Amino acid sequence: MKVIITGASGMVGEGVLLECLKNPYVSNVLVIGRKSCGHTHAKLREILHQDFLNLAPIEKELAGYDACFFCLGVSSVGMSKEAYKRMTYDLTLEMANRLKPLNPDLTFCYVTGMHTDAKSGQNWAQVKAATENELLRVFKNGYMFRPGAMYSSPGQKNLKRGFKTFESILFPVLKIIFRGSFCRLEEVGRAMIACAKHRPNNHILEVADIKSVAESLT
Repeated sequence: MKVIITGASGMVGEGVLLECLKNPYVSNVLVIGRKSCGHTHAKLREILHQDFLNLAPIEKELAGYDACFFCLGVSSVGMSKEAYKRMTYDLTLEMANRLKPLNPDLTFCYVTGMHTDAKSGQNWAQVKAATENELLRVFKNGYMFRPGAMYSSPGQKNLKRGFKTFESILFPVLKIIFRGSFCRLEEVGRAMIACAKHRPNNHILEVADIKSVAESLT
């Protein structure tokens, strides 16, 4: 399959990218980002594009793909409600609406987050829920990923400073307290590939679902 990945210069997108590069089901990967993901591979092609709210200049490059693994996201910390909506809902739907006419049968996997809920009192959860709902309307093969804390993958370059130390020291303790809230980025990547390959009936994947779908990829 041929896949598009966004957010590959960040931790989640890079983890998904590494899984795609080593998986035999994936033949071609197009990474679209504001800066380089820092990886080279025979399967990999990269387009640098600054304005994700306007993909018209690269639209012709988006045809002929089987799946989009949308891992691009921003933190709501310090952002106004309007700015967060623009950089989350509007930005994601710009990609979705460009891809749909070009690839009608596309599988669209979107990384949202645990506790995404339209009835939440937190703005980020409401915006993420609205984004999920619209993506599920646009794509019959849409899958919403709600991972919690994620272990990094071997070979990752795009990790925040100190993350590996934080992961090795605190994750084992936090995993005891918050059971069921942890998965591995390898599992996220494998689950996305499995969704594109098998198209499971469950379209909203919590942590346990991500692990189960990842295991189904044989």
